[in-house]
Amino acid sequence: MPDPGPSPVQSSLPAAAAAFGTYGHGRGVEAVGCIRPEQLAVPAPAGPPAPAAAPNPALERILRGPGGLGTTGLHPARIEGPPSAPAEGSEPAAGRPIPGLYHHPVPEPDPVRVAEVSRRIKAWADEVDLYPPEWEDQFDGFSVGRYMVACHPDAPTLDHLMLATRLMVAENVVDDCYCEDHGGSPVGLGGRLLLAHTALDPLHTTTEYQPQWSQSLYSDAPRRAYRSAMEYLLQGASPSQADRFRHDMARLHLGYLAEAAWAETDYVPQVWEYLAMRQFNNFRPCPTITDTVGGYELPADLHAQPAMQRVIALAGNATTIVNDLYSYTKELASPGRHLNLPVVIAEREGVSVKEAYLKAVEVHNDLMHAFEAAASDLATACPAPNVARFLRGVAAWVDGNHYWHMTNTYRYSLPDFW
Repeated sequence: MPDPGPSPVQSSLPAAAAAFGTYGHGRGVEAVGCIRPEQLAVPAPAGPPAPAAAPNPALERILRGPGGLGTTGLHPARIEGPPSAPAEGSEPAAGRPIPGLYHHPVPEPDPVRVAEVSRRIKAWADEVDLYPPEWEDQFDGFSVGRYMVACHPDAPTLDHLMLATRLMVAENVVDDCYCEDHGGSPVGLGGRLLLAHTALDPLHTTTEYQPQWSQSLYSDAPRRAYRSAMEYLLQGASPSQADRFRHDMARLHLGYLAEAAWAETDYVPQVWEYLAMRQFNNFRPCPTITDTVGGYELPADLHAQPAMQRVIALAGNATTIVNDLYSYTKELASPGRHLNLPVVIAEREGVSVKEAYLKAVEVHNDLMHAFEAAASDLATACPAPNVARFLRGVAAWVDGNHYWHMTNTYRYSLPDFW
């Protein structure tokens, strides 16, 4: 299947230049001219999807935003020209996309920014004593600098990029050390996650016990990473943005616990159950802070709209299935049984591993189309500039996430199904 080119969400939403900043900050939904949440219907949970509406050329021209000389910079993740063309002066990215996977190409991330973010994150890792020397090659192979620069093309400064980079690394350290490859186990996971979560959502207790909790935040690498990354986030985020992030991290931890419970009981969930777990154990905390990293704020009343929550959930779900697909062979080679969507489909629907993998690609594509339709509907219903900018930032994160998975050949390789 040919690559479809730039994301409709990124190329059709009205551009929101940084000058708009926090337009609508502190105002209610009516104040920015948006419909009430209850007026924007969220699809019912049952029944076949409605056929896609025919494109409206006039509406698309309005939503596309400004064009012409000097306006390209208002579209931070747009690629001009043929979808497969690399940015001028750059080499094509390593790796290849999964055949048939619906995705959009992104420009090669700025190598100067990538190098500096990579340098800074390694210095931070030393600062918090993140990993022993024998893990250094794995840390380098993660290529987190390239990941975050690709996912946040509108970050105004390196300091803004570092807010996301520290959190991404901290989240992966918790996953590795508590759940997965580096000493993780489902046994006792709930207690470990609860105590680590207090590094994000601080404990308010008595004077007698407060010092013991404070000291506990330095007791292992996951808690040290969470504590430090959250302290940096609080310097760049509003109280509302910080609390939004805490909420989404609680969702993430709930997903970890569900997967751990299934591992302890050797239960393979139904496909729909697995997808429910993946709505929580997913990348959602990353795109939900796209405004913080972009240096502006989407007000809480707009972020909380059910339609916006649907967009963010679909983005998180689609990007997490990307991880399932690209990490499939890596997980098969690891000890034990790792749940991922192809494995669950094969087990529960009685199909071959190849058929299950190809069906998982279709599930991802359906989620991507639903995400783009929901974002387009919301942009039309709520034409505030910061809503448009936030939606474009989430779309850029979705595309950058795919780019990183596709190009990270240190970690990932594709199965031989084509």
